[in-house]
Amino acid sequence: MTSRTMTSRTWSEPLFDAARLGDRAAIAELLAIAQPDIRRYARAACRGSADAEDAAQEALWLLFRRIGTIRSLAAVSRWLFVVVRRECLRLARRTGLAPAEPIDGIDLERAFATRPELEMRLDIAAAIEALPQHYREVALMRDVSEMTIDEIAQALGLSREAVKARLHRARTMMREYLGR
Repeated sequence: MTSRTMTSRTWSEPLFDAARLGDRAAIAELLAIAQPDIRRYARAACRGSADAEDAAQEALWLLFRRIGTIRSLAAVSRWLFVVVRRECLRLARRTGLAPAEPIDGIDLERAFATRPELEMRLDIAAAIEALPQHYREVALMRDVSEMTIDEIAQALGLSREAVKARLHRARTMMREYLGR
């Protein structure tokens, strides 16, 4: 269920936009489109079929509840991957068992390495866009504008420690968003 898979089928910008604006029929259609991919990924990521069903239901429920907060169509599938993976891990921890197959067994690293550069850039842009403004600002100043910590602190009127904390949090959120 990569963004490429989901968006190349019947996800479309108009349908996504209608769902984001609260159109119940559009939301129902998006859920129906996403369900098979979510369930397939959950079966691969979770220990048992019951956990996979629970994780898939949680992902669908969160998509239903939060569709209005997702900023771009390209962000949907990565976000769903993260939701399913976290739910599988939570369920495994709850029972005291590790997942039968480690999540890394799905080999997300290889998936990133083989992805087209344009698609990867779009995912990174979506991850940056998903950051809260105060984290996005610091991340862009440091990683794009290549400003030093002191320069950022001075420009924003923050302490060095505050800049470092925001930068660390921004990078952590981006890693989580990208599913690493």
